This record gives sequence, C-alpha cells and structure tokens, in this order.
Amino acid sequence: MSSVIPFVDLKAQYSSIKAEIDAAVLRTLDSAQFILGSDVAAFEEDFARYCGVDHAIGVNSGTSALHLALLAAGVGPGDEVITVPNTFVATVAAIEYCGARPVFCDIESRYFNLDPEKLEGAITSRTKAILPVHLYGQTADMDPIVQAARRHGLAVIEDACQAHGAEYEGRRAGSLGDLGCFSFYPGKNLGAYGEGGAVVTSNAEFASKIRMLRDWGQKAKYHHVLKGFNCRLDGIQGAILGVKLKYLEQWTESRRSHAALYGRLLGGAVVTPEARADSRHVYHVYAIRSRDRAKLQSELTSQGIQSGIHYPIPVHLMEAYRDLGYSEGSFPEAEKAAREVLSLPMYPELRDEQIRRVALAVAAAQEPTIPVTEQEALACL
Repeated sequence: MSSVIPFVDLKAQYSSIKAEIDAAVLRTLDSAQFILGSDVAAFEEDFARYCGVDHAIGVNSGTSALHLALLAAGVGPGDEVITVPNTFVATVAAIEYCGARPVFCDIESRYFNLDPEKLEGAITSRTKAILPVHLYGQTADMDPIVQAARRHGLAVIEDACQAHGAEYEGRRAGSLGDLGCFSFYPGKNLGAYGEGGAVVTSNAEFASKIRMLRDWGQKAKYHHVLKGFNCRLDGIQGAILGVKLKYLEQWTESRRSHAALYGRLLGGAVVTPEARADSRHVYHVYAIRSRDRAKLQSELTSQGIQSGIHYPIPVHLMEAYRDLGYSEGSFPEAEKAAREVLSLPMYPELRDEQIRRVALAVAAAQEPTIPVTEQEALACL
C-alpha cells in the first residue's frame, strides 16, 4: 500500500522552522514571561499590522476572541446576533455566552458564506450584531453585509478564525467590520502549539475593553473595572506565533498554488471550491462537494488518503441547539452543503505528487467515472 497522505502535517511544518521555534521558546523560558509579556506584545503589534488594523489583542482561544468581541460590542441578554448555521459550534456558543440569542441566515451556494440577499429577512428590533463567518479561508461578501449593518445601527464582528490573510477587495480579513476574531488552534493557517486567539480592531475603545476583559477586567493590577475573565495568551504561544507569522505569506501562496493544481486536476470530476473574483482565498481547507460523500471518503481512506468533513451537521440541527426552534429545511443551502462537503488534504508542505494521487483517487471514485490518467495529471503541472 502507498504511504499515507495525511489531512494535515504539523510535524513537517515544525521541522522546516525548528531552529527558530526552539530558540523563541527558550527565550521565553529564560525570561519567565509565561503569561502575556513582551513576546505576546510584539506579536500583537505585528499581527495588527498584518491585518491592516490599529490593535490586536491576544487571547487564549478563538472562542474567547468571539466571546470578548461580542461583549465589547455591547451584546447581552435579550439581544439577537445573526450568523450562519454551517460553522464550528464555537461561533454560536460565543453568542449564547453573552446571554444573547443566535439567529441564523442561510448561505450562498457557491461560496459557503452568509448570503447578503437573505440578511434583511433575519434582522429584527432585537438584533444587536451581525457575525459573518469567513468559512474555509474565503471572506463573506462584506460590503453589502456592512451596508445593511450600518442602515440598522448594528455591529459587524468577523469570525475570521479560518481566514488568516484572506482578502476582500484588497482589504484583509479582520479589518472589514468593527472587530475581527482569529483562532490560532494548531491546524489553522497560522497556528500556535496549543490554544490561542486574537481580536483585531481599529476602534481604540473596543481594544481597551477587550484588554481588560481578557485579564479579569483589570485596568491596572488589582483595579478591576469590569467583571472579566481569564483569557490571556501564554507567552510561549506569543513567541511561537511571532516566528510563524513571518512565514504566513509564503505558506499562504503554497496553499493557493496547491488549490490551483487541485482545481486543474479535478475540474469536471467533482464540484471544486470557487473563489470570488474580488477575493483572496487562503484555503484553510479545500472543500469539494460530492453527492455520494460517504462512498468517496471510504474510497480515499482505502487508498491511504485522509480527509475531513467541515461540517457534517449544521448547528441549527444539533441536539444541543434544538431550543432555538429550527428544523430540517430551515436553511436548505447550509443543509445541502453539510451533506456534500469533503475536505481534501491541504497544507503548505503538501507535494505535487501527493495532490496528483489524491486527484486520481477522487476522479476514479466518481460515477460516471471521469477519466483522469497519470499523463493528464502531469500535463496540468
């Protein structure tokens, strides 16, 4: 049997930058700045610059980033926040942490993101914020979303946890609304070696409030202005992220190159991801669509090719969120995507010959079979 092609290979990435990572970690150990500290502060400054905003506030997870951003925007009990049902559950959980109610809006079939044409129908007198998710590495169609928010006096908080470096009309994810939220979970395009996250904004008042909320509501030590939380970013993670941020653009272009090769090889065999003409897709995952996903995934597994499903159950159909009152058929596009999407291996260190092997296996599993030969695969290079 051929060697396994992993869905993601974190060891390969660490090997490529091992000396720098090890030195950064040892520097933090020597300094004993284990919580926040100078490495976190330096990373915050660099990441804010990268995103094109004035402030970045490091926190302990993407979930905390969402939670604190919502609180900073004034979301609380009795409020509603509009988001999408095809997302990781943390997006919705963070809304409920604030005591607010999640209200769902269906997605665009081509791009998997919030459909601006359906947004107005979800806005009520209780709506406080809109929380679009930049799913799979591509931003939502932000201009009409922001315009709708401004008409109704609503905050826009970007869930950019899968979109580090993604762009919309030349502007970076995180800079498109009032606040942007990122996760640095290890498998992300910019991943820590543990948990981590950040909120970015150009609003100084929001930034100040989030800095207090992440650190027990302190304005200064033992001066608790707000009822806050313990959501601080570890110093070691700040040091690691500071090293990795220098490579993010290089890794992003590798992902985009891999996606282009996948697209050339798989065109006609399955529905491949579509990028907006005005966007920069960073391919956190490469999600194809198949009407017989189970068969396709089983065939890939039998050939030593790992894959993933992001996400098999839309949040409105999860048992934990039945109390929201939705049912099957409420959001047909999100439900259809949940039945069909399959994520293929995607990471910067993926090799062209591995992509060809994946593409050949995907094409061979289709009915009717789309003939993709080794010669055709090589011709696409």
